[in-house]
Amino acid sequence: MLRVALGTLRLRWVSFLGTVVALVLAVGQLTALGVVLMTAAEPPERPPHRFARAPAVVLPADPRWDSAQHDLGVRSPAAARGLSPRLIRDVSATGTTVVDRAFYAQLADGGTKKQVGHPWPVAEFGGYALRDGRAPRAGDEIVVPSGRARTGESVTVLTAADGPGRYTVVGTVAPVGWEDAVFFSAQEAEQLSPRVDALVALGPVERVRAAVPDTAEVLTGADRHRADAEAANDREALDNTLTLLPVMAAVAGTTAVFVVASTFAFAVVQRRREIALLRTVGATGRQVRRMVRVEALLVGALSSAGGGVLGLLGTRSLTGLLVGMDIAPPWFAVEISARPGVLAPLGAAVLTGLLVALCGAVAAARRASRVRPVEALREGTAEDTAVTPGRAALGVVGLVGGAGTACWIGLAAPRTVLSPTAYVVSLLVPVVAVAALAPLLVGPVVRVLMWPLRRLPGAAALVVRQSALTSRRRTAATAAPVLLTVGLALSLLTATDSLGAARDAGFRAGVGAPYAVVPDGTPGFGPSVAERVARVAGVRVAAPVLTTVYFPDGDGRLEENDGLAVAPDALRRSTRLEVVHGSLDDLDERSMAVAARWGMEVGDRVRTRLADGREVTLRVAATYAALPGEDVAYLPERFAGTGLFARDGLVRRAALSLAPGTDRPAALARVRAVLAGSGARLTTRDGLVAAEAAQARRLTETRQRSTAVIVVLFCFVAILNTLLMATADRRRDLAVLGLTGATPRQVLHFFVAEALLVTAVGVTLALLAAGVNILGLGAALHQLFGTAPVVVPWAAVGAVTAASAFLAVLGTVVPVASALRRRAA
Repeated sequence: MLRVALGTLRLRWVSFLGTVVALVLAVGQLTALGVVLMTAAEPPERPPHRFARAPAVVLPADPRWDSAQHDLGVRSPAAARGLSPRLIRDVSATGTTVVDRAFYAQLADGGTKKQVGHPWPVAEFGGYALRDGRAPRAGDEIVVPSGRARTGESVTVLTAADGPGRYTVVGTVAPVGWEDAVFFSAQEAEQLSPRVDALVALGPVERVRAAVPDTAEVLTGADRHRADAEAANDREALDNTLTLLPVMAAVAGTTAVFVVASTFAFAVVQRRREIALLRTVGATGRQVRRMVRVEALLVGALSSAGGGVLGLLGTRSLTGLLVGMDIAPPWFAVEISARPGVLAPLGAAVLTGLLVALCGAVAAARRASRVRPVEALREGTAEDTAVTPGRAALGVVGLVGGAGTACWIGLAAPRTVLSPTAYVVSLLVPVVAVAALAPLLVGPVVRVLMWPLRRLPGAAALVVRQSALTSRRRTAATAAPVLLTVGLALSLLTATDSLGAARDAGFRAGVGAPYAVVPDGTPGFGPSVAERVARVAGVRVAAPVLTTVYFPDGDGRLEENDGLAVAPDALRRSTRLEVVHGSLDDLDERSMAVAARWGMEVGDRVRTRLADGREVTLRVAATYAALPGEDVAYLPERFAGTGLFARDGLVRRAALSLAPGTDRPAALARVRAVLAGSGARLTTRDGLVAAEAAQARRLTETRQRSTAVIVVLFCFVAILNTLLMATADRRRDLAVLGLTGATPRQVLHFFVAEALLVTAVGVTLALLAAGVNILGLGAALHQLFGTAPVVVPWAAVGAVTAASAFLAVLGTVVPVASALRRRAA
């Protein structure tokens, strides 16, 4: 049977073309995704930068704090508080020490790149050296990278503590690629940032370690990179990569498995008469099954090997795509070498390709072994349109499971739609299930689609209709890639746009002020900027400062939550909170309002640790229904200073309203004048909503749209190669149409019409499958956001559908035109 299988592959290579292409692409995708995923999970060791010339660095540490279990950007209580004065004194006893503080400091005209402030004494440990000028000594002197400003120039620097301030540039240093720093005198840096982030210890390392308690750690060697600010940014970027790639691999892999299995089964169906001839000359059913399995093994081995090579070559392109979408950090790169991080995913992808080919051949081999020898004597073949019990059971179970999952998400677990990792995979189930049941659904769908055309003159519509109905397995096999393409694109893009629209509507409903002050090319602005705006006659400002609060969770640990420090009257005036219990009128300097989902009751007195290390007891004055991702604790304004410890002490946005009787144009003009050069600007409520929406949507849209792009591109290729494979094998149909008197143009029109009908069948089934997902999505959004409409991006879905139709027609026209030219010759 090996010789027969090899001969079959050589002579009927067109029948296996679709399987080969699908397998090569599938294994290539899985290889590239796996290699990149392994590299992201174990990134290469990066050298230290900020403390590259320091023998040892002391950092705050909390042995019970696992950063992987907490939100990105949230400091542990120890890191927020910084190094204590007592620890600094103890380490100073071992030798010379240099204090480092890292805080927000940005030149007003320094562009949009984030800048950071440091005390000048720590500069030498990062390799900085003066190009000209001298070190800063007075409070109004700074040193900047060359190109930012010239020595002797007076510039405005934006900070969180003092807001915009005028400083004189007394020196410049060579710029570096890992940070954009502004250096102050040690005394000025202490005024701007009370937290001590790190301590350079120049004494003997062993003595330093002995002097450091378990609330801090001593870093040496390559570990010093953990003290770099970019280490946290790298973690955030790599976490995004580790979250996205498994979703992409799961969706692309599942799609590929189905396409490969369906294509291989269709290739066997095309050779039904050949198999009948083998049975006629004495081949047993067991031998036929063995032949099909050997063919699958040969095709799988060849395709998987090619896919593995393609995947290794494509890792650079995939990495560039991830970096370009800001999912991976700019330094992220994959080195192709004989190491476990490359060989393991490569081997797994190749093995998966072999298993997919063999599993796809199991049902086809069983069906081939049942072909009767008498079928070899027939001039026409009546195709077996039945669906195997296994495929039917898989389709029914998948459809019921998909519908049940959609109901469960919509009614019991609506927050699942906020997790792309889980939700994207659930969207795949109904689409694949309907694709599995396609041979059963093709008949009714074709009859419904062709019903309006039944009165057209001529026999063209009837011939197209009957051709599709008498070859349902072929129609289902060629419609399946269209179904997967349109169904997944519709489900993914609708979920993305609907979730974004629901967030926008919820945020807009919660904003009570008609105007807002927002950052202008900066991460935020200092509270002093809001204070200046509030001094404008008739202007009311609510400028909450983002901080962190830590609550005991009952197990002796601390649970962190975001907090906003704002005056109670400003909160009531600027925000429309849906209060569940209590009242915002009861807020005072010793109380707070929290999200109802936190489980606290009105009147509870909660022991709270603040970011600067203080512990206070706050009474719960009100609980409110928080939108997903908007649950924060509203704290008294007196805690605004803790923002310098928790984050950067900046105001992310401030609500602005006007007192009754205020001259609106004059007041807004004065506000704009105050904001000039402050790193903030005035906008309307709609402008605020649009800006917040763009920021909130970025990561979700990137994840879901990138997954959709990969799947759609794969399915596009599947559409093209499946139609090419199916049409190239229809020489008998071409001959029959020619014998009936059809001209070459009429023959071409017939096949184009059939391709469009197949596309319409796939789109109809896609709408059916996506409808299950959309119903669950609508119910989940209603639970989360109230009246939230489902937004279907018809333009994008229409473009995908049009591209699918074009590829289907192209895959039909090319082999038919080639066959017609050969016949004419």
